[in-house]
Amino acid sequence: MLAIDVLYNLAMLAVDAAALQLARRRGGRVFLPVALAALGAVTLAAALGGGAFGGMRLVAWGLFVHGPLVLTGAGLLRRRTRRDGHGLLALAALLVATGVWAFLVEPGRLEVNRVRLESPKLRRPLRIVIVADLQTDEIGDYEREALRRVVEERPDVVLFAGDYLQAGERERPVLRERLRAAMREVGLAAPEGVYVVQGNVDAEDWALTFAGLGFQVFDRTRTVERADLAVTGLAMLDSFDTGLAVPARDRFHIALGHAPDFALGRVEADLLVAGHTHGGQVRLPLIGPLLTLTAVPRDWAAGVTPLDGGRTLVVSRGVGMERDDAPRLRFNCPPEIVVVEAVPGGR
Repeated sequence: MLAIDVLYNLAMLAVDAAALQLARRRGGRVFLPVALAALGAVTLAAALGGGAFGGMRLVAWGLFVHGPLVLTGAGLLRRRTRRDGHGLLALAALLVATGVWAFLVEPGRLEVNRVRLESPKLRRPLRIVIVADLQTDEIGDYEREALRRVVEERPDVVLFAGDYLQAGERERPVLRERLRAAMREVGLAAPEGVYVVQGNVDAEDWALTFAGLGFQVFDRTRTVERADLAVTGLAMLDSFDTGLAVPARDRFHIALGHAPDFALGRVEADLLVAGHTHGGQVRLPLIGPLLTLTAVPRDWAAGVTPLDGGRTLVVSRGVGMERDDAPRLRFNCPPEIVVVEAVPGGR
């Protein structure tokens, strides 16, 4: 990854220099250096990225580093001779501000969002807290604060929808111990249970993270029944199964999976819960999420979706973000913890 980044940025410096040479020409069109820089970024990203996430990382370099460099240089060169110089400088400033927000600000702006749900199967209210995609390679202040906020909600039920640690084999044991210690430190528990399923970035030994905490850990698809509640935890691959069938229960029934694809099947639960999508992680105005990596419709990829038969799907945008080769950013898609206030009522 580092070698590709170095090669890409060296190549892009040559593109930057060529674009600035064009900008020196008084007769040149303004869009030409900008278009050249953008074309170079996209072309090299596709050639060197080594996959979708790697390509996105290189596009981010081009958009938030080389783009502002070229625009600033062109703006300064053309400011005295053409009116568009000030416009180029303003566009450079906008790109820098957007990059600062997306990389440094929004990923830490954790929201607690609330959903109200009525069910005739409930005899008393249940406060259900959903935590998806912690997906981190460090256990720092942000991760501890997220866990504290879960506890502060005084939940009756806590649902963890997978993707806890995204780190190498050597780092994982230490991170696993730190995450378990953080959960103990904040006193993470719930009277009706804490339920945990596997995500697609979790290693085979993922369940060790929760050893000794008293949580219900689902290493396969099964249902746990309590007096007023049934929770079906899905194996990771089952959560991606668009034809999955899960029978109804005679009490309030939650189906918890990592990916939301199972909501396209015949899962007869009152509340279907998933993560995985990160809400797209980048959502553009009028366009929506750029990438959801799920089979469900794009407008199901975050938030609340009513389904037939009185069922409700809740997909969390998640607490963390994609790591490894991906650019570590969020835009117009802040991280979240979801609180479902399930109350008696309805038909």
